[in-house]
Amino acid sequence: MAPMFPPPTIPPAEVPAAMRRQGFAVLAPADVAALCGCSLDQLDALGESWDRLPPDTYLRDGGRYRRRRHSCFIADGEGLRQVPHRAHWQPREYNALHGGMRRWFEPVEPEITGQPGWNALLAGLTRLWSSLRAAPRWHIEAHQFRIDTSDGIGRPTPEGAHRDGVDYVAVLMVEREAIKGGETRVFQADGPDGQRFTLDAPWSLLLLDDARVIHESTPIQPVSGHGHRDTLVLTWRAEGFLGD
Repeated sequence: MAPMFPPPTIPPAEVPAAMRRQGFAVLAPADVAALCGCSLDQLDALGESWDRLPPDTYLRDGGRYRRRRHSCFIADGEGLRQVPHRAHWQPREYNALHGGMRRWFEPVEPEITGQPGWNALLAGLTRLWSSLRAAPRWHIEAHQFRIDTSDGIGRPTPEGAHRDGVDYVAVLMVEREAIKGGETRVFQADGPDGQRFTLDAPWSLLLLDDARVIHESTPIQPVSGHGHRDTLVLTWRAEGFLGD
């Protein structure tokens, strides 16, 4: 099995400086909970919902390896609130494989969006981004992903190394089960520097400044039986939802 490079985790207090210096940061699970003002038990309570994700029927590579849900939120001076369900859209500039499509995924289950851990995550990370950039309103998209090995190989980022077309991105590891691969790679958008590592601990977190870095995850393969990789991807954009 290929070696796993440990993630370069830092304390929460160092995140703002790291984001300004290099455009990304990685946090360990306990520090994610501390940053967002919740417990790891509250985050763990969200995990069982990944077993109920419906298939992604929009994959243009013909694969059957991805399941997902998607919902949108707004955070402003009035707090955090969910908006009416809407399609996910990206321009081809940011997603050459699926850009230009209005993709209607099933929403995140209300039993999950109403949980303390969910709201703490979104609110806590919004506070972090607001400390780096003043914005009267943040438009947040939440994506639950399960990449499995039903095709033998699962592709977390079939579009390749990319940006998302937003301001900030948070990628939370939820679970790795009986797989190898799934290495995270982060590169400067305008230079040669990059890092590679494997997020493996549940609720470890990768934070990205989407204008400054590009990212991807390598394919996964089963170690034994049927494996999967579960993540929660959250994006923040100040200037409205993409596609508005």
